[in-house]
Amino acid sequence: MGKICLKGLKFKAYHGYYDEERQLGNTFEVKLTVITDFYKAAVNDDLNETVDYEKLYAIVQEEMAIPAKLLEHVVQKIADRVINECKAVTKVKVKLSKFNPPIGGECHSSVVSLTQHR
Repeated sequence: MGKICLKGLKFKAYHGYYDEERQLGNTFEVKLTVITDFYKAAVNDDLNETVDYEKLYAIVQEEMAIPAKLLEHVVQKIADRVINECKAVTKVKVKLSKFNPPIGGECHSSVVSLTQHR
């Protein structure tokens, strides 16, 4: 088994519990990690025998474009799609950071993460 990780995926998105958050938007960062068997791809140098990074990015990008109230909802949607659309993936971890969340005080970011197995 091997691990593929996409780090530092940044998006302007409109997630948040408050209407103002969903209107103004915020900066978010995603880290996506998948576990898969890429032995054949490594030996044969063949993209068709592993998980395509572009496909992973497209899933994250599409889900980040859909406004949601809760970050928990967003990470669940991303994880579900990766597991359902990338058959070679046996485990996925999604970490979503929201910068400067409106919590009534100084906070660099709030972070929600989810690990899901096939």
